[in-house]
Amino acid sequence: MRYLITGGAGFIGKSLLLKLIEDKNNTIYNLDKLTYASDINLLNKFLKINDYSNYQFLKVDLANELKTFEAVEIANPDKIIHFAAESHVDKSITNPSNFIQSNIIGTFNLLEASRNHYESLNSNRRTNFRFHHISTDEVFGSIDNNDKFHEKSRYDPRSPYSASKASSDHLVRSWFHTYGLPILITNCSNNYGPGQFEEKLIPTIITKIKNNQTIPVYGDGQNIRDWLFIDDHIEAIIKVLNHGNVGDTFCIGGFGEMTNLKVVHKICDLLDKKLKRENSSRELITFVKDRLGHDKRYAIDSTKIRKELNWRPKYSFDEGIKITINWYLKNK
Repeated sequence: MRYLITGGAGFIGKSLLLKLIEDKNNTIYNLDKLTYASDINLLNKFLKINDYSNYQFLKVDLANELKTFEAVEIANPDKIIHFAAESHVDKSITNPSNFIQSNIIGTFNLLEASRNHYESLNSNRRTNFRFHHISTDEVFGSIDNNDKFHEKSRYDPRSPYSASKASSDHLVRSWFHTYGLPILITNCSNNYGPGQFEEKLIPTIITKIKNNQTIPVYGDGQNIRDWLFIDDHIEAIIKVLNHGNVGDTFCIGGFGEMTNLKVVHKICDLLDKKLKRENSSRELITFVKDRLGHDKRYAIDSTKIRKELNWRPKYSFDEGIKITINWYLKNK
């Protein structure tokens, strides 16, 4: 198979790329514009050491229509997995324009290039072609009581980031209904694991503790998130890509709901043992002014993917966070 992975230098995209590239029969094209959160140097170092000849990098900004069409033509893909997106909520609040350009215009350009490519394929390749759009549970807004998000949940985005991702979801789905582009959509919960850029919550906490710096916690720390270990997410993506029905949507959760403050406490306690600290790292916690439009709770019902594709996460949060902490202690 020929794969085009957009955002393949990002945290999740890179993880999928490294999984797929192990099969030397696969040809992998990595399309990335290389933002501040990209990790191309570590990726290139790994690929060079292992001498992967079935890989090619394309430095392209999806907001550039011409370059996007050229990239899809070069890759000539059987599968397109679309990760590329601006994803940091705080940055979407201070500078929403970048999110509109990347997440909406970029997705539109990629869809048009993909449609043009799909319509040029012979019947056999058209049967196998898929456009897999990676989205987030944040498009559903905040959820109350003991309810959970599912594939039929109403969209209710609360930040420029989640609104831009909701827009891209609608675009992808409409290209299926209007043009017959064979799409798949997955909405996942909060990812974590080795190699995630440090602006995200978990690597921020680990980095602050390592450096004995103040750990900022929004509001009262009682906002709830569902945490999904990166390896579990990658396995789910591959299952959906290979076995999901065209036009379908799957919600992927980690069965790891907890408050942000509890996450901070767990990491503090684990690192205190690892680093043999006399004083508790919990003393570094400082509550700061809450984020604008901060969603109270995310929770995913993964019944559909569990029943239809026989997927469920292998890692509990306690297992995944230990692996993650060990990686950050060994790597800058």
